[in-house]
Amino acid sequence: MVTLIIDGREFKAEKGQTILQVARENGIDIPTLCHHEAIEPYGACRLCIVEISKGKRTRIVTSCLYPVEEGLKVKTDSPRVMSNRKMIAELLLARCSKNKVIQELASQIGIEQPSFKSEYLEDNDCIVCGLCVRACEQVVGVSAISLVNRGITKEPASPFLEPAEACIGCGSCYYICPTGAIKMEDRKDTRIIYNWKVEFKLKKCKVCGNYWAPEKQLEYIRQKWNLPGDFFDVCPTCK
Repeated sequence: MVTLIIDGREFKAEKGQTILQVARENGIDIPTLCHHEAIEPYGACRLCIVEISKGKRTRIVTSCLYPVEEGLKVKTDSPRVMSNRKMIAELLLARCSKNKVIQELASQIGIEQPSFKSEYLEDNDCIVCGLCVRACEQVVGVSAISLVNRGITKEPASPFLEPAEACIGCGSCYYICPTGAIKMEDRKDTRIIYNWKVEFKLKKCKVCGNYWAPEKQLEYIRQKWNLPGDFFDVCPTCK
């Protein structure tokens, strides 16, 4: 165990925990968009920055990546943190000016209008946090998509921008996206994930007749866990 100070309060924490984990466990709010407990931290959005002190030295770090240390002093809302966080929020708002999640987050931080010009950027909903890519790789184990290009053109995409052949249609990318940038729709017996240009036939339950999951996803799971061939003939509700 280590002892650290966050916003003037003393906490005990396990070695290996990050500042963000300890703060959240103790009810201290630190904003973030790219963090998910099931996925390794990446520090992409930078919103979770905090100011740390060790001796006379202070610096800004991303709390989702920085491990706790004995005697560490942390400030989550110091003037330096808030100034940097507002700058980050302005950049996100300039990129995604029409996205409600970003608008609300920026407003909470005190930004209503970005001071940066956005006319050179194509307005979109993606903040390039890579959560969709990491979920596909680390949770699903498929790696159907990746981050491509650099700078302002960087984005998650399927290989060569063609239909993502490795995608199983599970929708993990859609569900985990913090800004709703992934567009997915279940239309009758078909699931469509527009970003990756893929469509999937949905499995029909033999009991209730409802379509409930992509056949490709269920077959992937069945083979991975060596399940019987008829294991997914009935939906979870009817089992």
